[in-house]
Amino acid sequence: MSTSPSVAIRASARSSSASRTVTGVSGATPSGARISSGQSRPCIAMTSSTTRSTPAWVATTPVPRTEDPRARQVMVQDLPSLVWASNLVVEFHTPQWTAAAPAVADRLVLDLDPGAAAVVDCCRVALHLRERLAADGLESFAKTSGSKGLHLLVPVVPTPSERVSAYAKRLAVEAGAELPRLVTHRMTRALRAGKVFVDHSQNAAAKTTATPCTHRPRERPAVSAPVTWEEVEACAAPADLAFLMGDIAPRLERYGELLGPLFDAGRAGDVP
Repeated sequence: MSTSPSVAIRASARSSSASRTVTGVSGATPSGARISSGQSRPCIAMTSSTTRSTPAWVATTPVPRTEDPRARQVMVQDLPSLVWASNLVVEFHTPQWTAAAPAVADRLVLDLDPGAAAVVDCCRVALHLRERLAADGLESFAKTSGSKGLHLLVPVVPTPSERVSAYAKRLAVEAGAELPRLVTHRMTRALRAGKVFVDHSQNAAAKTTATPCTHRPRERPAVSAPVTWEEVEACAAPADLAFLMGDIAPRLERYGELLGPLFDAGRAGDVP
């Protein structure tokens, strides 16, 4: 799978995080957010046409589109292509499948969006979902969204995205029924006041999620950072799980690649 560290290493391409980054994004067909006039813009697919000046040494793969059946999308497969891509966009997003198996997910993602609530509430929901996933024989890992929430990532045996999406929705609906004062699975803003929205929709084949360690363009240089379950359990305030670009290399030295198991086929579980 291809969601792993990215732009956080742009200022230090020789750092220890760079090799982990290349391993993680290899096989990616990423999209990215650009900054224009100080404002983040919507993500664009990194196709050979949108990037225009894609050099010959950057690999691309066919990704047919309605508007361009011959479109080819950029592949981030090594450090040079990572550095090249990170000069085009400041924020990387990838789908839950690799270019080698389009729409066949090897990962499930649950995006915990606190809305007007706080990441502390997301942590409570994350711990509940960890136990629920474990009951189905699935191992889960957490990272910050780089904004206000958390992402749960689950390695799964390659499964059609539609089936993974249906299972993720079932988990979100169940969480809403079991924690009605804390959780909603509905996107409607009026229903989300004071609750954590468990967004299951990002498992759709057409959707993408922020890669771990990608920079999120905010007033402060926030990063979507992998975290330990001990950190999730101990979170008492938003600042406890707020990480900046400069925090990533020391965390890699301390914890290693927390999301490494996502790339171990032996850790993947069957989707019920």
